[in-house]
Amino acid sequence: MDNLFFDLRATHNPHRWFMPLSPAVCVGPPDNLFMFGGVGLASAIGAMERTCGRPVVWATAQYLSYARPPSIVDLDVWTPAVGKHITQARVVGHVDDKEIFTVNAALGSRPSEISEQWLPMPEAPRPEDCDPADHWRGDGEALHSRIEVRVAKGRYGKAREGNPEEDGRSLLWIRPRERFAIDASMLAIMADFVPSGIGNALGRNAGGNSLDNTIRVRRIVPTEWVLCDIRIHGVHGGFGHGAMYLFAQDGELMATASQSLIVRVRERPEDR
Repeated sequence: MDNLFFDLRATHNPHRWFMPLSPAVCVGPPDNLFMFGGVGLASAIGAMERTCGRPVVWATAQYLSYARPPSIVDLDVWTPAVGKHITQARVVGHVDDKEIFTVNAALGSRPSEISEQWLPMPEAPRPEDCDPADHWRGDGEALHSRIEVRVAKGRYGKAREGNPEEDGRSLLWIRPRERFAIDASMLAIMADFVPSGIGNALGRNAGGNSLDNTIRVRRIVPTEWVLCDIRIHGVHGGFGHGAMYLFAQDGELMATASQSLIVRVRERPEDR
């Protein structure tokens, strides 16, 4: 399918899609790659929008297991409630009989002239004025090599260790290197960068594995870069919780996101 960050393919059944996994949509050590959670949510959004013919309003993913290359993820779209303006839908993503993720969502649009925004974009240097940031693992040919990140506030990747960020907040400019259009699926992939804020907030070599990922789409406008305002709310008992606000370069609030995750602190050299 054209202009997608991932390889989502149709079948003869309009409610079933499939996605071959390659390192390009995976993360992790080179010998233990697994599908990036944001790709699961993004592919489900892509499948639902094409099946339903409506744009996503909100979608939430629950991650149940890992999918590894070169397996194929099947996505089954269910539409239990279809109304005049809104479709309530669900996607089950699985590899053979093993369920990998479940996504619930609402899709649609309603005629309205009201368009307001009360959350302003935070002040941040322009992406061209920020230094490029490398992922802490380098990531070879995997997903992070396809995403360009520039840090406007806080620390990211290899530079995340240091003094804890008092407000638990980081600002990242993010864009796909392949210049795919910014749509709901691409924003869902960016939304799964919330765990990258854990190391910045703690001042340690830390990150995490997502348990869920929720995105709420306000208004998507053309933009090259997305300013991702990441706010880690708290960490306790081995879990962390955070949110993200995604802005276009002109200040338009395009979406909000939130998730919970398993916190991983990597203390040993071999964990790095």
